[in-house]
Amino acid sequence: MEIRNGKDFWAGLIFIAFGLYFLLGARNYEMGAATRMGPGYFPMVLGGLIALLGGIVFLRSLVVKGGGFPSLSIRPLFFIPLSLILFGYLLRPLGVVLALAILVFGSALVGHEFKLKEVFFLYLALIILSVSVFVMGLGLPFAIWPRFLV
Repeated sequence: MEIRNGKDFWAGLIFIAFGLYFLLGARNYEMGAATRMGPGYFPMVLGGLIALLGGIVFLRSLVVKGGGFPSLSIRPLFFIPLSLILFGYLLRPLGVVLALAILVFGSALVGHEFKLKEVFFLYLALIILSVSVFVMGLGLPFAIWPRFLV
């Protein structure tokens, strides 16, 4: 057994692990049927499909020639979760607009190709989408701007 595609190998293993996690977690809930779904039906079906997809990707890594094992970069593993945590903590005092700026620009800085114009347009689209869906549409009590500016 020779691994011919490192990316597919690791992606398949991750999909299998997530699928099995949901399959095992859904065992404790009632399944029901397709017409009357119980609380365990959706996680069981979704977990099974994810594990099946992972198995296909894993087996593909043994057959189809591809790139080697990807190098592991530590910067994204540190800065993306840090941006998410900062977004969560700063959402209330800074509002949606500035907290999203920290999230989007902080996450984009660790990418291989940081283009300020593209990231800025993504940021504007996320502001419009977030404010229209969460604040106006769902009526969630998020401040749009920092309290000291309003």
